[in-house]
This record gives sequence, structure tokens and C-alpha cells, in this order.
Amino acid sequence: MDLRLTPNTMPTAVRPTLAPRISSSQVTGGGDAGFSGALKSALSSVSAAQNESGRLQREVQLENPKVSLEDTMVAIQKAQIGFQATLHVRNRMVQAYTDIMNMQV
Repeated sequence: MDLRLTPNTMPTAVRPTLAPRISSSQVTGGGDAGFSGALKSALSSVSAAQNESGRLQREVQLENPKVSLEDTMVAIQKAQIGFQATLHVRNRMVQAYTDIMNMQV
């Protein structure tokens, strides 16, 4: 069984010639502080998702007919996934810091 990927069957993100190019300004955040700017924007988007899910939960509890239960459940799941991803990033950063601090000089 031949499972090799040819350039025609490889996903776009993997193809070196068709993958979108990333400039250095996109990597550094376009003048922002790079990693810290990306981390701040990620945290603010997770916070916004949690706020939105809380708002939708309140609207469902108040029996607002304009807010569906399905949309509320999707918003809750998005907020939960974002929060879990944030926790994983935090734990990896703490582990990396601990590893660096325990290195022999």
C-alpha cells in the first residue's frame, strides 16, 4: 500500500510552494511586542468568548425567544475549549521556565 503524499495530494498548509507566505511583520505582530502581543490578543479573545457565553446563558435562563439553546451550547463549548487551550499554554510556559531555571550553567 503506497501512502506517499505527492504535491497534488498534500494539503495546502504542507505544500511548500502553495503555502501562504508569512512576513516578518506578521510574525512580530506588525509592530506589537511579538509574543506578548499575541498572548494578550489570545487572552482577550478567550475572555470575550466567555463573556458572550455567559450573556447567552442569562438570555436563555430569562427565556428570551431570540436566543436559541443550540447557539448558547455552541458558545459555551467554544469558551470551554478556548479556556482549556489557554491552560495548556500556561502549563507549557511554566514547564519551560522551570526547565530553563534548572539548567546547569
